[in-house]
Amino acid sequence: MQHNKTALGTAPMGKLMLGMAIPSVVAQLVNLLYNIVDRIYIGQGINGTALTGVGLCMPLMMFMNAFAMLAGSGGAPRAAIAMGRGDRAEASKIMSNSLTLLLIFSAGITALYLLFAEPMLTLFGASPDTLPYAMDYMSIISVGAVFTLIVMGMNPYLTTQGFSNMAMMTTVLGAVINIILDPIFIFALDMGVAGAALATVLSQAVGAMWVLLFLTKNEKSLLKITPAYMKPEGRIVGGTLALGISGFVMVATESLLSISFNSSLQRYGGDLAVGSMTILTSCAQLAQMPASGIAQGCQPIVSFNYGAGNRERVKQCFRLQLLAAAGYTTLFWAATMLFPQLFVQIFNRDAALVEHTVWAMRIYMAGIFSLGFQLTCQQSFVALGQAKISLLMACLRKLILLIPLIFILPLFFENKVFAVFLAEPVSDIIAAAVTTGTFFARFDKILHRGPAGK
Repeated sequence: MQHNKTALGTAPMGKLMLGMAIPSVVAQLVNLLYNIVDRIYIGQGINGTALTGVGLCMPLMMFMNAFAMLAGSGGAPRAAIAMGRGDRAEASKIMSNSLTLLLIFSAGITALYLLFAEPMLTLFGASPDTLPYAMDYMSIISVGAVFTLIVMGMNPYLTTQGFSNMAMMTTVLGAVINIILDPIFIFALDMGVAGAALATVLSQAVGAMWVLLFLTKNEKSLLKITPAYMKPEGRIVGGTLALGISGFVMVATESLLSISFNSSLQRYGGDLAVGSMTILTSCAQLAQMPASGIAQGCQPIVSFNYGAGNRERVKQCFRLQLLAAAGYTTLFWAATMLFPQLFVQIFNRDAALVEHTVWAMRIYMAGIFSLGFQLTCQQSFVALGQAKISLLMACLRKLILLIPLIFILPLFFENKVFAVFLAEPVSDIIAAAVTTGTFFARFDKILHRGPAGK
């Protein structure tokens, strides 16, 4: 048990980061399969209209994930800092309170979606042709919200304790089940998009059981969920929400962003443009998820050593993760610029949709190389317990820049669809430059001041 705690503060940094980051990256990619596999089966096996309908559910699913981030990304760094100070009881209380928050959030989300899914999907850009597919998919996904929130919100507590392989297994287990069940439900049982949704919910349920059993029953777990610790404490809940709000905003604004893109593209380009956006979003996640996985894998190292006062190890970890994340997103950018058709044809082979999406990809992905800088610096603010500045940087890219540009740029271009897609790289590059500059300007001061409560 002591090994995991000690390794974060003493193990060679390169080897430690590989051990922590690789399982986290794999977990992020596997988690992405929950949605990607559904879209591949639907787009290739049913039709493009069904793919567009499922894509319209993405804002609601992102909103669901945002609440998981609120508890998970807000609590896990604070638990790691508490562990760095040697206060394991406090860390267990933070984790248990996070589970309580997730249960409350999931009940509210399920009720909201069941009552208002149809008007929300219509607002998001659903047409009479795509709405039935969207409703079939979302009605089932909403019932399984509790499993999604537990998997995404509690899994960070495995990584925080150094059990990155166990965290990876949470998502691998669910993804394998999802991949097996998808063709059975969609094709063999002829359930269509409803079958894809049911496969996702059942696979998430298995993942939720896995992570809860480990955190409650496994003797290797340094922290334990207990009923006594699940009673909400204002101090703990407040601190978790304050730090988690930046992660919440990052994901929730993805939902608002998706709504903005879909509504504008429906207005200027119809279902074809919205269908292209579904594919582009999926491809962008292939860039974002590994970079985010690197940051999540390194978060316990940064948080623990920050709590323990090991400044040089914090700096060393940050430098290595910045190099890895920025290197990956730059390589991904080059691949999408040179070979966009290879990415598009993973999801659909309809000639018109492929042609439109290939054209759009070179515009939409033009700034994706900067995402590694943005994610590393913004998530490092979270790992260092800097709630206010991390929230501001989370708001910058999407709320302050991207969403307004989606509506402003079409006023200045004759090709309105081009202008909507152009908003993405413009905001990516500006936000990354500002966030990176801000982080380097404040990094040494944060380390010198040390964590609150130390």
